[in-house]
Amino acid sequence: MQSQMNYYAFNRDQWRQFHTHDFASVTTDELEQLRSLNDEVSMDDVVTIYSPLRHLIHIRYRDYQAATANQSEFLGIANKVRPFIIGIAGSVAVGKSTTARLLQLLLSRAYPDKKVQQITTDGFLYPNAELERRGILDKKGFPESYDMPKLIDFLDAVKNANGVVKAPRYSHQVYDVLAGEYDEIDHPDILIVEGINVLQLPTGQSIYASDYFDFSIYVDANPELIEHWYLERFGLLLDTAFTDPTNYYYPYATGDRDQAFALAKDVWRTINLKNLEEYILPTRERADVILHKIKHHQIDRVYLRKF
Repeated sequence: MQSQMNYYAFNRDQWRQFHTHDFASVTTDELEQLRSLNDEVSMDDVVTIYSPLRHLIHIRYRDYQAATANQSEFLGIANKVRPFIIGIAGSVAVGKSTTARLLQLLLSRAYPDKKVQQITTDGFLYPNAELERRGILDKKGFPESYDMPKLIDFLDAVKNANGVVKAPRYSHQVYDVLAGEYDEIDHPDILIVEGINVLQLPTGQSIYASDYFDFSIYVDANPELIEHWYLERFGLLLDTAFTDPTNYYYPYATGDRDQAFALAKDVWRTINLKNLEEYILPTRERADVILHKIKHHQIDRVYLRKF
């Protein structure tokens, strides 16, 4: 990534200096449990990258609370506690989920009296049957494949603290939205929303998902590296699917492996890479923080938005 004029750029050593020593520790076992299938994250990453990031979020959260209190005082109304919402964007297979889960853990440790919840926007995809009916099953993940009004209504209800709000669940094992299954978002103090589309500005909309975010992160990497991670993850999914006939990947796991990988490469080239280049990557410079990755998912640079 070229350094942008409206971002400060830091390497690992430079970013590490913003580390504060009051962060709650994370165990190696916890790191192993929260990382995605083929993602890599180390204790050094926690100290060098994520602890300073957690501290920055603490500052933004404190400012957010003060701003809402000041507005309530100006209006002469009771201060209603509204959740601080963090958006995490980036390509398929870049490691967004690991970042989201690790931040949820660190923030929960930093704020033991606060409720920190996390969701993915995958649940707001139209079900496969609806995508097929619309003739866009081959564009799953593209902007038109999401029920954006439903996502906006969800975020609006959460931000307005309108009680328990349900987020539909998505299963990567069945490659579809799970009918009738939901995650309950129950008055969180902090909500992390992770998804490829969270910073997008779909045409024809007056309100965007990002309008509800108080802080945003983009996980970035060279597309050739992301393709490698995508194919690596695909292989691991095959390795775990061959004993489960209900798994979406079962036919590929029990068939010709070379043909399966040829299909995966074609899906990457015609769908995921196209989606990245046309719709996801253009949102990168809208993020407050960009985490840039190199080989082995190591974050080598952090970009912090100036304004």
